[in-house]
Amino acid sequence: MDHVHRVSRPQLRRPHAILAWEGWNDACDAASGAVAYLLGQRDDPEPFAWIEPEEFYDFQVRRPQVEVDEGGTRSLSWPLTSAFSIETDTAHDLVLALGEEPSLRWKTYTRSVARLLAESDVEMVVTLGAFIGQVAHTVPVPIIGVATDPTLVERYGLQTSRYQGPTGVVGVMLEACREIGMPAISLWAATPHYLAANPNPKAMLALLTAAQEVLDVDLDTTELEVASAEFQTKVDEAMADNEDFIGYVRRLEEESPDISSIDPSNGGELITEIEDFLKDRGQ
Repeated sequence: MDHVHRVSRPQLRRPHAILAWEGWNDACDAASGAVAYLLGQRDDPEPFAWIEPEEFYDFQVRRPQVEVDEGGTRSLSWPLTSAFSIETDTAHDLVLALGEEPSLRWKTYTRSVARLLAESDVEMVVTLGAFIGQVAHTVPVPIIGVATDPTLVERYGLQTSRYQGPTGVVGVMLEACREIGMPAISLWAATPHYLAANPNPKAMLALLTAAQEVLDVDLDTTELEVASAEFQTKVDEAMADNEDFIGYVRRLEEESPDISSIDPSNGGELITEIEDFLKDRGQ
């Protein structure tokens, strides 16, 4: 059964692809937010294809949403993975894919996405991810690279990962790309655990900056740069009068932990750490 629903077949020039999913792989909405930002620069972008959701989601866990338009017409919104085509001024056009991490049949799902990319003549894939780490918001966002070919990580000077353990759909997607011989690299941003409840435009910007270097495309990140600077300012202002918290952040800066071995699934423990830190000091 073909799970790909095609609306059109855009004519693209040597396309590269950027993929992201909401869910386990998406701390602080950094990955999905980066792709959503790129789509938001277009007027009402329409997908050229999507993955039919019936086989891949537990609708008692992720229920479809009822929507009502201005005319009173009711419709259902289903969890979809949608693909969009973007023309660029460089040698490579872009395919952007955004979805929610599926609940079921990950191998079939990722193979369906990989087949869609192959049919669209995509030459190179970048998947985006983000995890909660013991990093400070005052330093450049660390980016870790994982690839179908380790030399890709070395080529772009990315930190490598020694992590072993549970993975999300991003890890399975790389395996699907490897199966069909499509080069793919996964870029992961480490986000501060004490800001885990907030969307992080600084991490979004770091992911897109790394992605455009890997894919050799020009991305307009001007608005995201402004949002990132405002985010940094707001966090600095919020902690300005808390000497204990400032000291905690300074220690994070000095320790410079090896984030390549951090378990992205232990975010709850890291969040609890800062809560306990503040509680101990009567905050």
